[in-house]
Amino acid sequence: MPITRRSIIPSSNKRSPQRPIIQRGVRPESLDGRSASHQPGNDQPRHVQPRNDQPGNDRPASGHPSWGNQPVLSGNHNSHRDGRLTSTTFEKPERVASKEEMRAAKANQEFNYFGPLQNFMEDETVEEIWLNNPGRIFIARSGVSQLTNLVMTAEEIRTLIERLLMWGGRRLDLSNPFVDARLPDGSRLHVAIPQVTAEHWAVNIRKHLMRGKSLDELMNMGVCSEEVSRFLNSAVIANLNILVSGSTGAGKTTLLNSLVSAVPAKSRVLTVEEVFELKPRVPDCIALQTRPANLQGEGEIPLRRLIKEALRMRPTHLVVGEIREAESLDLLIALNSGLPGMATIHANSARDAVDKLQILPLLAGENISHLFIAPMVSSSIDLVVHVGMDSQGRRRIREVSHVSGRIEGGRVEVEPLFIFQDESDSYKRGLGDLERVFIK
Repeated sequence: MPITRRSIIPSSNKRSPQRPIIQRGVRPESLDGRSASHQPGNDQPRHVQPRNDQPGNDRPASGHPSWGNQPVLSGNHNSHRDGRLTSTTFEKPERVASKEEMRAAKANQEFNYFGPLQNFMEDETVEEIWLNNPGRIFIARSGVSQLTNLVMTAEEIRTLIERLLMWGGRRLDLSNPFVDARLPDGSRLHVAIPQVTAEHWAVNIRKHLMRGKSLDELMNMGVCSEEVSRFLNSAVIANLNILVSGSTGAGKTTLLNSLVSAVPAKSRVLTVEEVFELKPRVPDCIALQTRPANLQGEGEIPLRRLIKEALRMRPTHLVVGEIREAESLDLLIALNSGLPGMATIHANSARDAVDKLQILPLLAGENISHLFIAPMVSSSIDLVVHVGMDSQGRRRIREVSHVSGRIEGGRVEVEPLFIFQDESDSYKRGLGDLERVFIK
């Protein structure tokens, strides 16, 4: 039953009719209706604000320490025509969020998740998500693509991408229709918009499910055999320069991350990437990332400059996420100076990876000769590890080859050490000498 407080009104036989009724929080009124503080000649009566601790004032003073525990006016009260409060009912209603708070909570919830793609991002079996148009959304499980039944609107896709790009700090507009960014969970986002694409936004989100795995963990997952795992671990400890090759999605970055994690604990590793993807398990590691130009075409930081700056930061190991163009020349010069390093490159085999590495430095300028590059490649690279994915979606180390240092007909010679045989599902020893690999 609600608590009722009534003002105390003396009976008529015990009070003088000339004496005004005085209530808390209300100034006494004179018999003629004027305020007691009204002075002759003052036509504007002074307005008095009621006290904050009185009923009727339902807006407390800012910072009131006890607000929230006090009952509020229910709105059901009665008063006489002269302003006297005769009865007031107090209740403590339930807390109801305002519209602004509800909108803020909804916006915060949408900001912290991937919207309609959240279920796919949480699914550990999904490796990659790509959107061709709002009604054609695909995922990849175990290397096999699948069409989902998810349908989004164009506005939902734009809103989602804008929210994701806020984390990566990248820009996407008509002057820069491509964007490559890293998401908070380590996934890689790539977006292309019209008029580079025909009509719809093309979105790719690649999840690194095996990132952070060690060589032993990759061995247990069937990526390589125990012998190959031990050999690669010994090669990393011996500070050999390793080039990881393979096709798109074959697992080059995952393997590179495992190789870098095998370096001795006292090493200082510097990684150079277009977008942050590597996350090796080493105590002393500095990660560098390229930066695109601004709207004025200024401020760009390419891979070539990052490699040069990294050499001034006292590295013991230099790691380049992927070499595609003229930055391969700067990497070869750094490795040829005695600094151990690793990198990845797109190629169909270990043999093709070495041939491609002899061509890419020529993009640095017309003054770069093939006769200069071939000896540098033969002396800078020690091992080439080629990874691939079979028709079942299984990723494996397909080949491990040794760069012998010999040059025949302008081509650097490569000796296979381990070759994976699909027929026997095992590795076959190549013609290369394992002991000779560690003699530099």
